[in-house]
Amino acid sequence: MSKKNYLWPLITMGSLAAGIVLGGFFAKNGAPFSVKEEKGRVKLNKLIDLIEQEYVDNVDTDSIIDMTVNNILSQLDPHSTYISKSEFDEVQNVMKGSFVGIGINYHILNDTLAVVKPLPGGPSDKAGLKPGDRILYAEKVQLFNQGLSNDSIVNLLKGNAGTKALLKVYRKSTNKTFDVEIARGEVPLKSVDTAIKIDSETGYIKINRFSETTYSEFKNGLQSLLNQGINELVLDLRENGGGYMEPAIQIADDFLDGNEIIVKTVNKKGNVKITKASNKGLFPNKKLYVLINENSASASEIIAGAIQDNDRGTIVGRRSYGKGLVQREMYLGDGSAVRLTTARYYTPSGRSIQKPYNDGLDEYNSDLSNRFKSGELYSKDSIHLADSLKFKTIKGRVVFGGGGIVPDVFVPLKNKHGEDAIQLLMKTSLVSYYVFEQIEKERAVLEKLSPKQLAERIYNNPKYFNELKAHLKTSGLTFNLDRHKNNIMFYLVAEYVYQLYDDNAYYHWILQQDPMIQKINTLQ
Repeated sequence: MSKKNYLWPLITMGSLAAGIVLGGFFAKNGAPFSVKEEKGRVKLNKLIDLIEQEYVDNVDTDSIIDMTVNNILSQLDPHSTYISKSEFDEVQNVMKGSFVGIGINYHILNDTLAVVKPLPGGPSDKAGLKPGDRILYAEKVQLFNQGLSNDSIVNLLKGNAGTKALLKVYRKSTNKTFDVEIARGEVPLKSVDTAIKIDSETGYIKINRFSETTYSEFKNGLQSLLNQGINELVLDLRENGGGYMEPAIQIADDFLDGNEIIVKTVNKKGNVKITKASNKGLFPNKKLYVLINENSASASEIIAGAIQDNDRGTIVGRRSYGKGLVQREMYLGDGSAVRLTTARYYTPSGRSIQKPYNDGLDEYNSDLSNRFKSGELYSKDSIHLADSLKFKTIKGRVVFGGGGIVPDVFVPLKNKHGEDAIQLLMKTSLVSYYVFEQIEKERAVLEKLSPKQLAERIYNNPKYFNELKAHLKTSGLTFNLDRHKNNIMFYLVAEYVYQLYDDNAYYHWILQQDPMIQKINTLQ
């Protein structure tokens, strides 16, 4: 019997068993069961018992149920998903906006844990750890020359809040080894990467996701910029795949006048909920630009749709992802959960921006590659949406539903098709590790430089480009890097700035050559 044929009856049984799990779930949520359904649940429970007690081989029925629940949910829509018990804590940490640990960015360098930088305000930062420190032991367990996996290292460093992590650290700059005790604590996972002024009048806020802490982070950043006298704002939602709806609504509320519609939701029963602005916004009248791209989804699209339909600001970039479904996270009682689609949302003009998913998950997931092949990422003329999905903004401008938010001002990908690989390469761990090694050779000198002085040093000394070329060639990459020298040097400096300074310095550097920022400058 082939492996596939051997597993098939178990998968079938698992599919039936999943009915028990989901049956319990809907029961908890108040769905009534008929006598017939109750008998079916008893039958399925008995089947699981028989498999566990009588089946000829040992079977992990839990794993079969997990696999089957995933399969069932995939038949509903692309965004109803199962979160296993093993994944649940990590998902919760991301959405909560924090985790418990010692708070460091690190690389495994020559089989040694090297601190890239402590997270600002985190436990390691407070305990005095510095960039470049090597953590040799954690709780008397040797970390170097052990070939430990990343998971093993994380398990040694994480723990309950308030517990102590005893580390032995080597500091290269002083050539000394010392012990340090770090009290584990809440380490913030920032959802607002930066809130900075990019010129005398303009603020810039970058949001990477929508978590529990996003609105408070955004509000603090915006208030700081207002205190610095900004008269216009760029809100960057590129690569933001969404998250919780509520912080997106709160942010949109800060931009809109009272009683303007932010979003509409409709559930299975046809109940419509209309959410309107409160007239308490921090930034209701000043100039606003919202940046989106093909990976801006869900909550990001709620903000972009509200701003566009109310003619409140200018949407700049490329057509967004196209996710107009609302999920609720519901627990299954064993540490796992389902994220189940419970409603559709509509922009203020009434359009659904959910892209079609009737042709299956594979076709749905290949949408981005199809946009690339069609040339849509390089030309707005390649965007094709049905005329039947036309809607109008408050001022009568035509906007489209049926597949994301089409920007008011289109900005193509910066590079030609063949050049995208260079930009992606410069953002990989291969380059990040290399830059860290180079910084280690001259950290004492580099840390004394301003970002501007650092950039001049790297641009003016050919060794930085030549040594990077040699490193990439040794790693098996055969790109003709000389053709792309300007691009490479720009992103090389960006990586140095990121590792040596804070996020604000990094964004000040990277935004200098950002095509969407450059486009906004032409609109003013």
